[in-house]
Amino acid sequence: MATRREQTSHESSERILVAAAELFAAKGYRQTTFADVAERSGISRGSIPWHFGSKEGLLLAVLERSVALIGAGLAEPDEPEAPEAGFDRLMAGAQALLEMPTTKLFVTLLVEALEPGSPIHGRYVEIHDTLRGHCRRWLERLPLPPGVSAEVLAVAISGAVIGIHQQWLLAPERVDAQGALAALRAMVASAVLPVGE
Repeated sequence: MATRREQTSHESSERILVAAAELFAAKGYRQTTFADVAERSGISRGSIPWHFGSKEGLLLAVLERSVALIGAGLAEPDEPEAPEAGFDRLMAGAQALLEMPTTKLFVTLLVEALEPGSPIHGRYVEIHDTLRGHCRRWLERLPLPPGVSAEVLAVAISGAVIGIHQQWLLAPERVDAQGALAALRAMVASAVLPVGE
């Protein structure tokens, strides 16, 4: 059982991570300072490096936490289910991903992840691997068209969901994200579900 001190330390870390994720998503990594995170979290500025070592350490911890949240949000059922139910869960996962606060963070930090020598490049690869992996495992339960692998279709679906989200973030008044997801669902359903489902 955790001591009171350990519990307080954990609570402080969580407040810092939540505040940092919000600020990185809103302002970007480079524009966010420890002072910003301290003000948003209510935790002293000096405590942040004590918990995470450096700003880069804080960023990596934020991304690690975000990957864990995505994994939990896309959890798969223990029991086998009908293809239609599996497909519905897959598309519900796409909807949930669009609505996750952390998804904006991934879009905001993408440019930094692409820079040579970026400390978050590996985490971004892991995030995309996680998304494709969940999608692929769902697709492996469905009757896919001949010549279409679950791996390739997972790349297409996750790419479409990420692209819809990016367009919506840039111009929410011009992009109907819900309509685009519904269209994606209809297209994928016509390819993977038996006629009449």
